[in-house]
Amino acid sequence: MNQPPANARRVHHERLEAFVASIGSAAGMARERARLLAELLTRNELRGVVSHGTIQIATYARLVRDGALNGSPDVTVVRETPTSLLVDGDGGLGYFPAWEGTHLLCEKALRSGIAVLATRNHGHFGAAGIYARVPLDHDLLTFVTSGHQLGLNAADPIYAAAGGSPMAFSVPSNTRPIVVDFGCMHDLYAGSPHRDTVAELTPGLVLRSIGMGEICQTWGGLLSGLNLDPEPPAWTWEGANQGALVVSFRIDLFTDAERFRGEVSRYVDRIRRLSPLPGLAESFAAGDVEAHNETAYLRDGIPLAADTIGTLNSLASELGIDDRLEASAG
Repeated sequence: MNQPPANARRVHHERLEAFVASIGSAAGMARERARLLAELLTRNELRGVVSHGTIQIATYARLVRDGALNGSPDVTVVRETPTSLLVDGDGGLGYFPAWEGTHLLCEKALRSGIAVLATRNHGHFGAAGIYARVPLDHDLLTFVTSGHQLGLNAADPIYAAAGGSPMAFSVPSNTRPIVVDFGCMHDLYAGSPHRDTVAELTPGLVLRSIGMGEICQTWGGLLSGLNLDPEPPAWTWEGANQGALVVSFRIDLFTDAERFRGEVSRYVDRIRRLSPLPGLAESFAAGDVEAHNETAYLRDGIPLAADTIGTLNSLASELGIDDRLEASAG
């Protein structure tokens, strides 16, 4: 689980966003691409999604600088029907085709009732929840996933079948929406100290996690045109080893939208009254914690770990940026 960093230092979100954008531009990203990426990464920080926040720019900037990813991709729709889109990322980061494609997807879903987006030929697309939140503004329910190049070998453990396994779901309501954004294999990745113990105690739970990861890989990766094996590569840019899938549909295909949103709001309120898990002070509906974080961090500043600030400043120096990120006590 994402947790606020210990001994955090506070940074205003606008300052952080501008600093990250300058890093992206200095690394070779087109200016507007760098600005959008910085905005999306900072939004993750505001929600407390530390794993997919601004620290990610350290990887992205070097991939662009070193030529593994295209810093100025020409994102294009390469296949289209009234209810589907295939968007090519031209070897850039996955944020750009997924973001642009999701907005186009919403238009199709509003017209036709349901629509599906697949993206291809790009790198990491970040947190799946970024794209699950966009259709909420249009009263759409949404599922998001992504897959990446695996290169499985016979000697690998079964856990490897699931890959990175991101998923997100979103549900509109009259109050706060339900947003589930997670990695199916969280706590089961290589290096997790409790992975084998968890598998021994709850094998069914672990197998369900792996099964969901297999959906991520097939729906998000193979369906986009990604090959199972790294050779031959599916696309030209070395870092373009991922694809994604977004499905959105209208509530009124099945029931009255206002009634549904009202029932979801009542459901969320009931969830909050339930007894919490051991060790937790209260119960939350999915997305509540992120919403609480965003309110607090917009007011007080984003809490960043000292290591994160140091990494961002070192990267800025590496890229020839004179500016440095300063922070106040948490």
